[in-house]
Amino acid sequence: MSKVHLLDHPLIQHKVTIMRDKNTKPMEFRNLLKEISMLMAYEITRDMPLIDKEVETPIAKGTFKTLENRSIAICPVLRAGLGMVDGLLAIYPNAKVGHIGMYRDPETLQPVDYYCKLPVDIEERMAIICEPMLATGVSANHAIEILKKAGCKNIKLMDLVGETEGVELIQKNHPDVDIFICAIDKELNEHAYIVPGLGDCGDRLFGTK
Repeated sequence: MSKVHLLDHPLIQHKVTIMRDKNTKPMEFRNLLKEISMLMAYEITRDMPLIDKEVETPIAKGTFKTLENRSIAICPVLRAGLGMVDGLLAIYPNAKVGHIGMYRDPETLQPVDYYCKLPVDIEERMAIICEPMLATGVSANHAIEILKKAGCKNIKLMDLVGETEGVELIQKNHPDVDIFICAIDKELNEHAYIVPGLGDCGDRLFGTK
């Protein structure tokens, strides 16, 4: 079964609490999500593969560890996942970025695809799916399926806030995909929003509601 990594660092928890506040404005909300994503980046890539590289320092030559050239693909689920991309790119500037566009049908609550563009070498990379809210888990589950169909074998799911139902769905359907998350709430409302959650992350990021 996949592992759930609950990232409870004090800085992360402090910033998530500010994001939960309904009075937090879009600009601050965006900045906080970027900062949290940067902090999460250290844990989500702890097991990244390294290769040896010879480097000449001002003193002498030596062999040291460096990341593989083809290592990371950042894959945000549109729209809200876009808020995590800049934070990850600040840490992994050479990463490639794929985009997975889907929306949730308001009646069935099932994901509807409308766009997908992935790096051509996605099967050689560790893919980080950026999905801030893991509610029912259906959208994240679908994004994982898209990446697997594209040949990706190393996938990690990066979430801000989740709920137990969504976490359990991913663990059941994708035992090979670890979940990195900052908070897990205990309830969904009748509209499948996380309670207490932080509202619609996309709307709060972009000021559309």
